[in-house]
Amino acid sequence: MTSVSTAASTPASTPASTSTSPSARQIWTRFRGPLLVLVVLLIAGIVMAALGSGERHGRLDPRSADPIGSRAVAELLKNSGVSLDVVTTLDSATSAAGPGTTLLVTAPDLLTASQQRTLRATMVSSGGRTVLLGAGPPSVSTLAPGVRAESPVPVAARAPHCSLATAGEAGTADLGGERYSTDASGVDACYPSGDAPTLLRVAGSTGDTVLLGSPDLLYNERLAKQGNASLALGLLGSRPHLVWYLPSLSDASAADESGQSGFFALIPPGWLWGTLQLFLAAVLAALWRARRLGPLVTERLPVAVRASESTEGRARLYRKANARDRAADVLRTATRDRLAPLLGVPPTQAHAPETLLPAVSARLPGAERDLPTLLFGAAPADDAALIRLADHLDALEREVRTS
Repeated sequence: MTSVSTAASTPASTPASTSTSPSARQIWTRFRGPLLVLVVLLIAGIVMAALGSGERHGRLDPRSADPIGSRAVAELLKNSGVSLDVVTTLDSATSAAGPGTTLLVTAPDLLTASQQRTLRATMVSSGGRTVLLGAGPPSVSTLAPGVRAESPVPVAARAPHCSLATAGEAGTADLGGERYSTDASGVDACYPSGDAPTLLRVAGSTGDTVLLGSPDLLYNERLAKQGNASLALGLLGSRPHLVWYLPSLSDASAADESGQSGFFALIPPGWLWGTLQLFLAAVLAALWRARRLGPLVTERLPVAVRASESTEGRARLYRKANARDRAADVLRTATRDRLAPLLGVPPTQAHAPETLLPAVSARLPGAERDLPTLLFGAAPADDAALIRLADHLDALEREVRTS
């Protein structure tokens, strides 16, 4: 303690300047591991997104021969005398709709609210048939007022159990996905799962609307199974002309109310999911490389430093910063830590004035000192006061030890 106070009054010395900034080589060595991990994850994400997009290419496209394409049903319809137009914009779909037309909407949930309202107006006025594939809560209330989407179910072979002639002729078919319910009269509820159908035909004043819970029966890989082909021909071939509407992000009608297309609406969902995965991977890498919290591990120092040198060095730093308050606090704290076990005070109460001061007064009843100021007082005004404080603390500790 005396060495600390003495060192505090020692003239400040100018330490040699030492650079602690890491070099470029050290930075590269430190971060090359996480950087390599991020690069690998980025490449893997791009590859997975590319493969995934390739697998989904041509989904429900009547020109695609992929397993989830719909070229087979398109050829059957053409052979039955039904003309087919493939459109990717709402304007093309609405302009082609008419009394002798079936309008097939492959992804009604992808349509914006404005697009849904426009499509609904066309459905009412066209007088033809509209077939909605997998219409869920985002679209069913607008495109089919009065119809509610219930909880979805897996696709499976189901019996029609309804009076719709097309369903009766087809028999069992692969249906599932969305289920529907309605309080309206004059509807055909077919292929039920539980108490809700997966195919619902709602008749209008001049045309009708057919809601299919899932599009699976139109896939090339499923068309030859069950009565899928017969049901597809009956639903899509009831009119001489079929408009196959594949909603596209490039459709100008997909702009929001202000006329500007949203940025995130232009990004495919797979890329957003890949970005989230990369973000989580970066967080995990940061946690992996972050400082560990745990018990201290002792290790041998390369150079032995005497305690007196460390004390003197800290004292010089205190003096250079004019940190007499910090130096006095260190001296008082160390004295209280050493006095507590000598006076029988628990270590947790060593810095509580209401516990430590009575114990010191009881040990030294005749001492003429201002104990509260000495042990818990304010910071010294100058270096001389700091030295006197150190001397008084030393004297107090000696008296307690010898009493």
